[in-house]
Amino acid sequence: MRSCLKVIHMADQRPAPIFVADSPGLDFLNSVATPVDAEVEWIGSGKDLIAWLLQAGLAPPEAIAELRKTAVPGEFDTVAAQARKLREWFRGFVNAYKGKPLKPKVLHELEPLNRVLMRDAQFGQVVPRETGRKNAVQGEGDKSPVSGLVWRTQRHWRSPDALLFPIANAMAQLVCDEDFQHVKACEGPRCTLLFLDRTRGHARRWCSMSVCGNRAKQAAHRQRALSARR
Repeated sequence: MRSCLKVIHMADQRPAPIFVADSPGLDFLNSVATPVDAEVEWIGSGKDLIAWLLQAGLAPPEAIAELRKTAVPGEFDTVAAQARKLREWFRGFVNAYKGKPLKPKVLHELEPLNRVLMRDAQFGQVVPRETGRKNAVQGEGDKSPVSGLVWRTQRHWRSPDALLFPIANAMAQLVCDEDFQHVKACEGPRCTLLFLDRTRGHARRWCSMSVCGNRAKQAAHRQRALSARR
């Protein structure tokens, strides 16, 4: 249990946030994790939440700058507490259904998520297409010119609690667009990280081959060496 673990909060002691899940919704669950032997909390404050969202690419720097101009003292910390609460609720849902196909009957369990999504002020805009991008649908051999414009969803960042909305969006995309049968937990004995297995054959076992995968190889090697000496 987390209560019996040493929790690292000081920013100068923490490693960089971990983004190995191949899913922003799961990366958010991994914003508290045990990468080595102590639990690390990357969203312990409002400042932490902002830093994590920027590193995850879920909030534009210009929106953060505007929110900072109008936020009252402690407001970002309050939102961070709400984000942690949302995170732990979603962790329970993911742990209950990972490795299984999601059925429509689970919808009632997602009511807390839908309540957050209902408050989001999203809108669509026609904006310039990024250079070099092609139309998503284009017939083979189609030489027609690609439009230089694209339809993109944006949002009004009216108050600090808007920082919850991209997180909720990432969660919604996970439950609606991904196969929950491929949501897995790392097999490392102490690791708490979750990920979406996009590998061919869906054989991924570790959060990272360089960390937990390597530890497993070393442990297996030591066990073989011990067995050989007996």
